[in-house]
Amino acid sequence: MERKGNPISRHPKNQIQETQGEQWGPTGIVVAGPARGAQPACPRAESYKSRGSTCAHTSASLLSSPLLSSARQPTRNSQPKPRARRGLRVPPARRRRRRRRRRRRLLWGRAPGGEGGSNRVSEGARRGAVMRRSSKKSSSSAAAATAGTTRGVSKEIERIDQLFYTYADSSSGMIDPEGIETLCSHLEVPHTDVRILMLAWKMGCEKQGYFTLDEWRSGLKALRADTINKLKKAFPELVQEVTRPSNFQDFYPYAFRYCLTEDKKKCIEIPVACELLNLVLGLQFRPQVDKLVNYLKINFPSLDNYDSDLAWPLILDNFVEWLRENKS
Repeated sequence: MERKGNPISRHPKNQIQETQGEQWGPTGIVVAGPARGAQPACPRAESYKSRGSTCAHTSASLLSSPLLSSARQPTRNSQPKPRARRGLRVPPARRRRRRRRRRRRLLWGRAPGGEGGSNRVSEGARRGAVMRRSSKKSSSSAAAATAGTTRGVSKEIERIDQLFYTYADSSSGMIDPEGIETLCSHLEVPHTDVRILMLAWKMGCEKQGYFTLDEWRSGLKALRADTINKLKKAFPELVQEVTRPSNFQDFYPYAFRYCLTEDKKKCIEIPVACELLNLVLGLQFRPQVDKLVNYLKINFPSLDNYDSDLAWPLILDNFVEWLRENKS
């Protein structure tokens, strides 16, 4: 059926849809309406229509129409708006694993992604290779330095041994008293000099007048002397070392033990003790040593060389008087 005077009714599709209560508008959107003789879906639709408004029920039915829903959909040419991606929190363990993988890639030259990444060498890989080469060079140089030090020490020990066999007796394999006298003549010091006793203390010698190979090695290696000239230059440093209070407390009793020529001997003769006191204490305590030596030289119990006019301590004068009274 055609409605004259109404341009909308002349739309070809309105003739088909008119029986269903629908009309096509100018824009091609179907406008729903009640069919002829049909009752409105909402009982209050007529009252809303008279007032120029639409009820909620009718609006909902219009919005839910399949034709309107299809009209709201985007066309083929329009691009859908990208949906905002919600940020996800990466666990700390996964972040650590990623960092470790990145480091390994930089170190071993593997690219972060793509094919053939293992064949591409990155700048980090080159740096790693340089570091490895430098570490190898440093290790080789350290090994060479160690080998050089070992060779230097072996040569020093060899020179020390050659110096030992210069003065050693071939039969005993030790430096005997004759060899010590020859050594003192080369050092230009008398054999009764305190420095020879200090040298024996430095070597740790056990028997008076004899130097073994092990004792010679330990002493001269500690003094860093493998020649006679170096040994001469080491004497001032040796004297300073012995005169330190901590070392002198060990050197003083050693001097008397060293002079015990026999194994089971526990005492030394008075002349030997006086000479040792002059050697050991004469450098620092000369006045006290002189008085003590004079006292030790007194002939007991005859007292024939005792001089009462000398400045003896009072306790010594009383002792001599007591000794003479008891003797008579």
